[in-house]
Amino acid sequence: MSGKAAGRARGLVFNPWNLFLLIPLLMLITPWFNFDKPRLFGLPFFYWYQFAFVLVGVASVAVVYVMTSEKRVTGPDRLSVDDLDEGEKK
Repeated sequence: MSGKAAGRARGLVFNPWNLFLLIPLLMLITPWFNFDKPRLFGLPFFYWYQFAFVLVGVASVAVVYVMTSEKRVTGPDRLSVDDLDEGEKK
């Protein structure tokens, strides 16, 4: 097979929105958040910063999903079951 399905190229497709997924990786830079203060509800900065970045990560993935998902341009098939049958032609 040539790697094309219904006239569309398959494979890795770059989309600038995918760069938005790099934001959650910033939390892995430990020197940026390895502190005790400021505290939030008694929690050291180290812990509430990580929790906040979980929410940031979820939001980032949701935004990228919405912005990169392909929009459906056609409705559902209106054919009957008999028309969809791949059996013997009449």
